[in-house]
Amino acid sequence: MTTSRRRLYWAGALVFAAILGLYGISTLNGARPQFDPSRLATVERGTMALSVVATGKVEPVSQVEIKSKANGIIEVLHVDVGDIVRPGQVLVELDKESLRARLREARANLQAADAAELGSRAELQKTEIEAEGPDVEFARRAYQRAQDLFDEKLLPQSGLDDVKGAYEVALNKQRAAQSALGVSRSKVAETQANVAQAKAAAERAEEELANTTIRAPIRGMVLTRDVEVGSAVSSILNLGANATLLMKLGDIDEVFVRGRVDEADVGRVRVGQTAKISVETFKDRGFAGTVTRIAPIGVERDNVTTFEVEVSIGNPGNELRANMTANAEIVLEEHADALILPEGAIVYDAERRPFVDLLAPSERTGRRRVPVTLGVSSGTRTEILEGLKEGDTVVLPG
Repeated sequence: MTTSRRRLYWAGALVFAAILGLYGISTLNGARPQFDPSRLATVERGTMALSVVATGKVEPVSQVEIKSKANGIIEVLHVDVGDIVRPGQVLVELDKESLRARLREARANLQAADAAELGSRAELQKTEIEAEGPDVEFARRAYQRAQDLFDEKLLPQSGLDDVKGAYEVALNKQRAAQSALGVSRSKVAETQANVAQAKAAAERAEEELANTTIRAPIRGMVLTRDVEVGSAVSSILNLGANATLLMKLGDIDEVFVRGRVDEADVGRVRVGQTAKISVETFKDRGFAGTVTRIAPIGVERDNVTTFEVEVSIGNPGNELRANMTANAEIVLEEHADALILPEGAIVYDAERRPFVDLLAPSERTGRRRVPVTLGVSSGTRTEILEGLKEGDTVVLPG
């Protein structure tokens, strides 16, 4: 190797070594690891709530099924789904012609029964007067006077016989009336019973006619309408629960959500606790609710026991509708002015001690492990009691 080539070789080696040195120095003193912003979280201050969620359907506090007391054909429907009705408002009218005819017949029978009763009472009154024998005493005195005159030879036998005959006729008439008195009283009682029956039949016909007009028992919204004009309707008096369902009404000024809470959480749920209600229809809005009922007995399904919880919600604008799916977040604890961090930022060591990776640009790895003390957790966010301060930036696990 010539001297010039040897010099060239050593110069190249020195340049390469210089480059390596400069790279090493820049590595040790220059750039640190860069983290994607999606892996960074900031400690914030706010209200931390511990809650459980009960999912269910929105239901009216007051809901009734409308069924008819009369059989018939629907003639008029006055309301439709979504209408607000008041107590006593006419909802449905059935065909009335046959019932009107029946009512006229019943009233005619009642008039006939009333007339028969009046006749029987008049007959009884006449019989009672005859049974008292108002003519008997007069005939008896006349007969006594005639007998006295006959004894004094002042009245012939024929005259005495005539007076005696009149007296006997009066007695027979009294006896016949007394015998007929029981029959007359029985007839009056019978006609009175007929009047009562006719009156009941007329009242029943009037009620059946009135039942063809179906009215709202409560103020509420028409939730469903299950019939149309011309539909046949069966009476609840005849078929009970199997009678034709006409419609459902619900008072939705106040509604509730009936959901289930796991037995591990239900012990911390209390009547009167506040709840935050969310529904799919209003994704950007929340509704306030209150726990009003906790079932005393749980239901086991798939080896999991849950308890039914009802959360009442004020609904003055009727925005919440029946059967909307709702999540009722029942607030068990609420801590104001708490330090909050996403749940995913917490890491646990082998002894289940929590820590976080605090962003530390001065460190070679760009982060520093910091032990923390935890408060309550909502499942997505965690309260930090010690170890961090507001504004700290934490690196989420990769």
